[in-house]
Amino acid sequence: MEPAGRLESLSMFFPFHNEEDNVVSVLEEALKAGSAVTGNLEIIAINDGSTDRTFERAESVRIRFPETLRIISYEINRGYGAAVRFGLESSTLAWIFFSDGDRQFRLSDISRLIELTGSGSEKLLALGYRVNREDSFLRRMNAALFNMAMRLILGIRGVRDIDCAFKLIPREAIEAIPPLTSEGAMISAELLSRCSRAGFTLRETGVPHYPRVFGEQSGARFGVIARAFLEMFTCLRSIRSK
Repeated sequence: MEPAGRLESLSMFFPFHNEEDNVVSVLEEALKAGSAVTGNLEIIAINDGSTDRTFERAESVRIRFPETLRIISYEINRGYGAAVRFGLESSTLAWIFFSDGDRQFRLSDISRLIELTGSGSEKLLALGYRVNREDSFLRRMNAALFNMAMRLILGIRGVRDIDCAFKLIPREAIEAIPPLTSEGAMISAELLSRCSRAGFTLRETGVPHYPRVFGEQSGARFGVIARAFLEMFTCLRSIRSK
């Protein structure tokens, strides 16, 4: 049994798409935050078809920490959902944490999620929800409508911020559910719905959210939103068929 506030082992992964100004800081922060909560750590940087220097800058960190950090790189942008899917599938340790590569969270706040896990005996996912969300009004409105739809259509209960990219998941949850299929923004909703149906508890805690300093957000673009709602119905049919 690990002491309170620590994990037996931890995989951390981060999707990056054109985050050359953020990737080094995120990976260095992950190394520090992860090492503070476990003695067995792996970090995976997923370069999702970046056309800037994201890969080169990630590689500069990997060279310094080759035993802990690895990079998975796609030549073309496959989408956020595909990157998260591959991160979950590629993570090998007992707990899996993922967040975005835009530095809108402080990774040391993983301790807030670990507190939710208690003794580790309960089957649960520890989820963050954004406190004082630092996004545009349009992005926050889209998120509110999306969360409402997910509760009604997929039956996700007790989660106020479904697509918050600050999640700690036991490896056994990923092994207990069918392979995820979402390619875009539906990935978190599909993950939570399938894990809930497999008997896992969803438990949330607030995590501070910070303004994006570098790079450009894409989640509020019409194409991203439309793709998410199209995937919603495909996902619903798939979940109901299992």
